[in-house]
Amino acid sequence: MNDLWQALLQDRAGATLAISLILAIGVTIHILLKKREVPSAVGWIGLVWFAPVFGATIYLLFGVNRVKRRARLFRTRDGSSGETPARPTRALVGDMAALGRGIGRITARPLLSGTTVETFRNGDEAYPSMLAAIAAAKRSIGLSSYIFRDDRSGAHFIDALGDANDRGVAVRVLIDGIGGGWLRSPAYHRLLGKGVTAARFMHSLLPWRMPFINLRNHRKLLVVDGMVGFTGGMNIADENVMASNPVAPVQDLHFRIEGPVVGQMGDAFAQDWALAASEDLEGNAWSPSIAPGPGALARVIDSGPDEDVEKVEFAVLQAVSCARVSIMVMTPYFLPDERLVTALSLAAMRGVAVDLVVPEASNHRLVDWATRANSRPLLSDGVRMWLSPPPFQHAKIMAVDGEWCLIGSCNWDIRSFRLNFELCMEVYDRELAARLTSVMTEARSTELTLTDLDARSFLVRLRDAGARLMLPYL
Repeated sequence: MNDLWQALLQDRAGATLAISLILAIGVTIHILLKKREVPSAVGWIGLVWFAPVFGATIYLLFGVNRVKRRARLFRTRDGSSGETPARPTRALVGDMAALGRGIGRITARPLLSGTTVETFRNGDEAYPSMLAAIAAAKRSIGLSSYIFRDDRSGAHFIDALGDANDRGVAVRVLIDGIGGGWLRSPAYHRLLGKGVTAARFMHSLLPWRMPFINLRNHRKLLVVDGMVGFTGGMNIADENVMASNPVAPVQDLHFRIEGPVVGQMGDAFAQDWALAASEDLEGNAWSPSIAPGPGALARVIDSGPDEDVEKVEFAVLQAVSCARVSIMVMTPYFLPDERLVTALSLAAMRGVAVDLVVPEASNHRLVDWATRANSRPLLSDGVRMWLSPPPFQHAKIMAVDGEWCLIGSCNWDIRSFRLNFELCMEVYDRELAARLTSVMTEARSTELTLTDLDARSFLVRLRDAGARLMLPYL
């Protein structure tokens, strides 16, 4: 009996070893062929060989990008790439012209004239304007939001969208499968109850669909009749309305857009909707012709873990490289990779005034710790980092040389640059740049210095350095 038991144990151990070896080799081959980033590939391979079964499981859940394959299949079936050939930019001169050409190559989209941008602070200003546009809609409404809560503010939108649907407007609402509530999404279900056509982006409770948990639609987008667009950093929730005195207030900026560039916003929503709901949004109701009027040059820059990967990050790198006088950035989370940190440092070294505004305390403590650990090289090279006091600032804006502006949904972290579906817009407009600069200047409180970093205790510095190692996943 003991001999039989020993034989069974030996057979089980041998089988376990064989399975582990096969898993480790198979997953390593996939990593070597699919992962571009060397540190990421080395980390995954190390995990897989250290704990083959656990590592392979985690890699299959969070390391494999199936969205790329799915998006390509759909676009092949659709018969289009969703891209517009870029046209040369003649209205810009000098470094701005070079920047326009570079981002044109990155996005494969034309830079369009006739753009007007209205700025709103917080939901107090943005929500009434968005609701008024929904109430005035005659043909179509496309709304995409990362967070859509079923609270007082959310109820106003749900009722307005339901009313528009009842009067015959084609309404489509896209809510992220994680940000909108993974287990439950009350706003989504209330919309369905009102007869509104809605979808949850990349949502599934099935374990074999879990890889999509790490890939999120972070875009905030409203397009009405294909003529008026809203975008920025603002979700739909009471926390954005300062007048309601929320427990955890979130300050933010949102923008009302008019002009031909709204067509690019509509195209971006249509592609997301097609991917999530397998429905094509076509025709004049969704894509009307918009004649250019007076206004600024603008272009949509969308990115995601499919063919558009890293486009926003590359556009930011182009802007930093072309900067000659000033770079101002406000972001709720500042955890870029080494190449963007280096680009900012090099800009400061050549005499560009580089100012970063980040929250004194965000809503993610780990991010704050990692940000401190990631800041030393920048401060050493002359970049100035400013802390904004509470309430938490969630705006994502950038201004370069008092003319080039970047607005939209993208945070300055690897998640937004590489994993999320994001939508930003570049605008060449000195008046808008002045507005954004004023917002960032007002938000600055105390400057974070090398002395502040050195004053941290050893244990705190160790904690922050450890948090920085999670940079790709925060």
